[in-house]
Amino acid sequence: SSGINAEWPLRPGEDLKTELSTLQVQKVTGGATNKLSKIKDVRKSIARCHTVLRSNQRDNLRKFYQKKKYIPLDLRPKLTRALRRALTTHEAARKTKRQQKKEAHFSQRVFAIKA
Repeated sequence: SSGINAEWPLRPGEDLKTELSTLQVQKVTGGATNKLSKIKDVRKSIARCHTVLRSNQRDNLRKFYQKKKYIPLDLRPKLTRALRRALTTHEAARKTKRQQKKEAHFSQRVFAIKA
């Protein structure tokens, strides 16, 4: 029974693992060649199950850490090293008290140009 069956979400990959072990035993004991070619398909099916499980797990973790201050490193965006270390938009937009005073008292002048 390769592939995904009806009770798949309950025990994902368990029946596939037992099938794989029986196929491997048959290979050692000198089984039919059509069984040997099936080993690859079963292994790929197990990998598919693991992929789905992992993606679901990561989605749940993302939801859990959405409102938290810190997120685990493997859930953060990869980006590049330079971009990860760059200032955030909030940090880059901040101004010193001195700069704020300067802008308040000496705002940009608007001149009317004679045509």
